[in-house]
Amino acid sequence: MHDDQVDDQLDDLNFDKLHEECGVFAIYGHPEASNVTYLGLYALQHRGQESAGIACGNGRVVTCRKDMGHVADIFKPEVLAQLPGHMAIGHTRYSTTGDSKMLNAQPFSVTCNKGPIAVAHNGNITNAAELRRELESDGSIFQATSDTEVILHLVARSRERTMAGALREALLQLEGAFSLVFLAADQLIVARDPHGFRPLAMGQMELSEHRTGYVFASETCAFDLINAVYLNDVEPGEMVIVGPNGVTRERYAPKRPLAHCVFEHVYFSRPDSLVFGRPVQQSREWMGRLLAREAPADADVIVPVPDSGVAAALGFATESGIPFRQALIRNHYVGRTFIEPSQAIRDFGVKLKLNPVRHLLEGKRVVLVDDSIVRGTTSRKIVRMVRQAGAKEVHMRISCPPTISPCFYGVDTPTKQHLIAANSTIEDIRRFIEADSLGYLSQGGLSRAVSDGNRDFCYACYTGEYPTELVQIAELMRENPDLG
Repeated sequence: MHDDQVDDQLDDLNFDKLHEECGVFAIYGHPEASNVTYLGLYALQHRGQESAGIACGNGRVVTCRKDMGHVADIFKPEVLAQLPGHMAIGHTRYSTTGDSKMLNAQPFSVTCNKGPIAVAHNGNITNAAELRRELESDGSIFQATSDTEVILHLVARSRERTMAGALREALLQLEGAFSLVFLAADQLIVARDPHGFRPLAMGQMELSEHRTGYVFASETCAFDLINAVYLNDVEPGEMVIVGPNGVTRERYAPKRPLAHCVFEHVYFSRPDSLVFGRPVQQSREWMGRLLAREAPADADVIVPVPDSGVAAALGFATESGIPFRQALIRNHYVGRTFIEPSQAIRDFGVKLKLNPVRHLLEGKRVVLVDDSIVRGTTSRKIVRMVRQAGAKEVHMRISCPPTISPCFYGVDTPTKQHLIAANSTIEDIRRFIEADSLGYLSQGGLSRAVSDGNRDFCYACYTGEYPTELVQIAELMRENPDLG
């Protein structure tokens, strides 16, 4: 490969800018589609807290409202009243620093030669920059920096006569991860990438004896809130069209090896959801049980780092027989930003979010269970906090393997140089976080916890082995600049 080709690919993979953790929701056939979408997004708020949006259609026009902030703050009753129609899509978004702007809030909505359309997606299109350069060279004008806008341009310039045909043509040009919801004047279309990186579930609502509404969401916890019944997942490489003529399901791309994101089960999804058809709570409890077998600890109490460590800690306690205690209390009302009064208050950010229950920790040998260690700085602050509360020993246990590589498929992780496990031994990490011992779940244990007998999950963040060729080449060149 020539140097200039490698440089182009590395430019395309500007993942510090493009990473997005998102939640998507869609509904068709409900007279109050925007209100139901609001509830669906409320249930998916954990998947993104920076911006949210809803696009609604009534068969003729598409109306879109979006803003920065939380779902409940944006969509007051008077705003929802301006979103009439029987079908809608919604999006809640979190991005990395530098990309948190109103112009990148989704859904994206335009009127083009195909009529009014809107689109939102969860994931990361790894060839977005390359497609964008081609589109701009042909005269396309972009308003945002998000990869999602590329999809609209591809649909608009397609020569296919039907909306489904135009979207199918666009999807076949995309590489990477995407679970996508697409709204046209009279139909709703959803699709997943052929590897199935990000989840997308399908459900239905019985509205009356003769009327059925169809819903789609990143996680099934959104269905529970609106009393929808989970049917199945949108299959990888599948497109589902819902319109006046009913529901059509079709495979738009040939089968490829599956690569479900295992981090959805480790951390990202809510424990009350079914993700990739499997209960998240069940996966996490098994992670804890297997962690207790692989990395036991002689201790008095098992304490989760809330909230993501709770299920694994329950599993660890069940397997080990050591009592489970919620000795760290989380303040659920802390926003993403706050004012630090001074540097004199050490570890203020963690103290604002977590507070120890002293009488449960004093004089105890404590096992702290968390889902992951990324940079290590937060873990060190928590270990210090537990020691200051009187713990005699602090043993850290992590319910996944060491994170050694960034995710290129829609989860916000730092570059390799900022991942502590990519540059340190486990003993180095133990010393850095100031724990008495440190243990991780093995990759085999994680695979077993999610029942991955068919190797359907992506473990790239733990192995550095990526499922898509472009990423493999670019990562190789990033780590070995003299090659090529």
